[in-house]
Amino acid sequence: MSDVIKTEDISPMIHWIRHEKVMLDRDLAALYGVETRALKQAVRRNAERFPDDFMFVLSKEEFEDWRSQIVMSKADRQGLRHPPMAFTEQGVAMLSSVLRSPQAVEVNIAIMRTFVQLRRLMDSNRELARQIRKLEKKYDEQFAVVFDAIKQLLSDDDAVKTKPRIGFHTEP
Repeated sequence: MSDVIKTEDISPMIHWIRHEKVMLDRDLAALYGVETRALKQAVRRNAERFPDDFMFVLSKEEFEDWRSQIVMSKADRQGLRHPPMAFTEQGVAMLSSVLRSPQAVEVNIAIMRTFVQLRRLMDSNRELARQIRKLEKKYDEQFAVVFDAIKQLLSDDDAVKTKPRIGFHTEP
């Protein structure tokens, strides 16, 4: 199963809500091959395993914002009368112990790899931004000199007027 599920398939299912990377119940249910209702039921039966930093239910405002961002078709809205559950990385890891199927374990491994890959990507982007800022500071002074010279050349209109013409001329 983990060979079939790729990071590219999972990463669009990861959303940024409440300053957390989360996956929604319906996406997880689809990956695990269970109904969303069954996944929610399993979570409710094991509520003590899902503290607020592992899982939360979207507020009405968050739910509406999320729905407006993904532009859902009418067929896609079926079953979305209630705000979904959002699972953080730790909550997704906890789901494998609640669902207890070989598929759940394999899917969790693929999801955890995706979270790790996204974290590495974000870290490398932060490092790249830091290096760019460092280069900007270093080269700002040098570029300022170049830009000043270009401005001086552009503003020196007299130099253009007094410049001798080049080429063959019939008039003296």
